[in-house]
Amino acid sequence: MASFLAVFAAMALWELASPRRVPHVPKGYRWFANLMLVAVGTGVVRIVLPMAAVGAAEWARARGWGLFNLWDAPAWASWGVSVAALDFAIYEQHVVFHRVPVLWRLHKVHHADVDIDVTTGLRFHPLEILLSMAIKMGVVIALGAPAGAVVVFEVVLNATSMFNHSNVKIPFTLDRVLRLIVVTPDMHRVHHSVDVREHNRNFGFNVPWWDRLCGTYQAQPGAGHDGMAIGLAQYQGVLRQTLGWLLTLPFRGASR
Repeated sequence: MASFLAVFAAMALWELASPRRVPHVPKGYRWFANLMLVAVGTGVVRIVLPMAAVGAAEWARARGWGLFNLWDAPAWASWGVSVAALDFAIYEQHVVFHRVPVLWRLHKVHHADVDIDVTTGLRFHPLEILLSMAIKMGVVIALGAPAGAVVVFEVVLNATSMFNHSNVKIPFTLDRVLRLIVVTPDMHRVHHSVDVREHNRNFGFNVPWWDRLCGTYQAQPGAGHDGMAIGLAQYQGVLRQTLGWLLTLPFRGASR
């Protein structure tokens, strides 16, 4: 929670001081709906899967399940492989949520935002959050990942999601260097383009390497960062995206 609040505050202040794009919707209105969705999603996970990913790691350790509970590997190997494997699993999950229509119904709540800022990095439907947590727990148990490594991964994933969705201006030369090791806001913004070809690129959250290795990397949007439209074509006119609208969106309209 301390990490979340610190990163959120830092990115919010950075957005205020040096915004990359002019927003289309008043920030206060969007923030209320997006943050309320976060609260609902967090509550659902706490009720349905209270053990979460870190608890799954401890549960697997107590039973001797998973790769690193069967193999006495050095700590650097078990931690490094666990964090990298979890990150790749999240990348692949993201790709699948774009490819499978029923899963896209859930994930399009994230993409329907007509602006992109720090709160977009937290805007996921509660059912997607729940399913994502279940997948993550399965990977943790299969790996026998150390609980400490899972904590590190969760903190980093949360922080990088807020960072790379933020509406902040980073000099081009610095961005070009940063995106060699981390997904930058300019890199991930391509993924939120209204152009379907572009929103099926740059799936990574933490590191850019999976996109480069798997052929899903795109350096810049075709229309440029100032000219590109954000969101989904069918929801460009839906500016009043209330909490109720976000919660019911997966159950309305076309799945593709």
